[in-house]
Amino acid sequence: MIDTINIIAALLTIAFGLFGFLAPRYTASALDLEPTHSTMGLSEMRASVGGLFVAAGIAALSIGAPIAYAMIGFAFAGAATGRVVSLFLDKPPVKKVFVFGGIEAALAAWMIGANL
Repeated sequence: MIDTINIIAALLTIAFGLFGFLAPRYTASALDLEPTHSTMGLSEMRASVGGLFVAAGIAALSIGAPIAYAMIGFAFAGAATGRVVSLFLDKPPVKKVFVFGGIEAALAAWMIGANL
């Protein structure tokens, strides 16, 4: 059961990453971001929101060890923590923070809790 959920979580990680990797304009729009004076923002979306998570998901599936899945969990925990800090410092749209942060927190809790 744990192995199956790990695989599903890694595939979700890859799927979320593919949005940033292949559709950076859509992803930027969903995150209330927009390119300004250059296309560097699109490059950043493809790299940090896209490729990073695609590679992490593929690596976890390839390695197959619990620690590989836990490491993805730590990445999601960092993202969720950043969203909590942002709630206090930046006053972002609360609904979006709870949706995106909730997904990140749930994936983090599973991937860390089930694999360490």
